[in-house]
Amino acid sequence: MDDYPLLDIFWTMLWFFLWIMWLFLLFKVITDVFRDHDLNGWAKAGWLIFCIVLPYLGVLVYVIARGKGMSRRDVKQAKDSEAAFQDYIRKTAGTAPGGGATDELARLADLKEKGAITAEEFEKAKAKVLA
Repeated sequence: MDDYPLLDIFWTMLWFFLWIMWLFLLFKVITDVFRDHDLNGWAKAGWLIFCIVLPYLGVLVYVIARGKGMSRRDVKQAKDSEAAFQDYIRKTAGTAPGGGATDELARLADLKEKGAITAEEFEKAKAKVLA
């Protein structure tokens, strides 16, 4: 351990950490290039070549030039994923966004109690909801 001082270990760990951070950023930029529907094929190819030929400069220029768009696309993707997940839950549970059969029956019972509909109308509407 005498031939590799503590400060050199610190610098090695720092450079390794920065290299890993840059790799994450590079993959984030590449996925953003493919996710952006506003860019045409030539622009996507140009950004990819720029990031491959001059990796550090390419990634930094992309983040500076298109960083706000990256965050907007991330937020949009998260919202779309959440909406799709909620829609899947509603379909799986058998409830519609406006309420399910249980809500409809509760509304009908409330109308019957208030006297807005008769017992016969309630039974017909109940049979329709449950069918």
